Amino acid sequence: MSMILELHTVSDANLARVLANPPLVWKVVSPDDDSLYDAARAEAGAGEAGFFRRLFGRPARATAPAVDFPLAPGEVNTIDLDKAWHGIHFLLTGTAWEGEPPLNFLMQGGTVIGEVEVGYGPARGMTAAEVKTVAEALAGIDEAFMRARFDPAQMTQLDIYPGIWDRDPAEDDSFGYCMECFGALRTFVMGASERGAGLIISLT
Repeated sequence: MSMILELHTVSDANLARVLANPPLVWKVVSPDDDSLYDAARAEAGAGEAGFFRRLFGRPARATAPAVDFPLAPGEVNTIDLDKAWHGIHFLLTGTAWEGEPPLNFLMQGGTVIGEVEVGYGPARGMTAAEVKTVAEALAGIDEAFMRARFDPAQMTQLDIYPGIWDRDPAEDDSFGYCMECFGALRTFVMGASERGAGLIISLT
């Protein structure tokens, strides 16, 4: 199964609501499927009920009530990095999963959104101020910077997903693939910053 990293723009106000009520993350990352939001509410409520049963010997309400979550027109724009996300992270940071902020934002940036699994773990939310910092850093990254970090042997050793780095570049240009996705990512993040938007990042 492929692992795809997605970024979704969202206002700071709605990001704050999602952080306070994590099941709402589904309203951003999968707005056309209410069943995912409903299932997350039920799961969160069941966990709360179990806690109160242990504490007081009686159940709490199993499912929290649904809440309205209005999104402004055009508030949520989405981009996916296909399977290039891990390679891009490596080229930006020189690490498999860590790195220094703000260039480690794909793997480490922002705040974890509760315990709601949206694929491979919970999503993370970044405020507009954090996005602005990332955009400013990405503005200074060019192809020469990325090519200097491109090391197929090390990327293979570190098991950088999707494991295509040792292929013949004449037949499969994995560096070009990363750069194409990085160009789209940089444009997306800079556009989000210009609009004063935050981000929700999910790996599905």
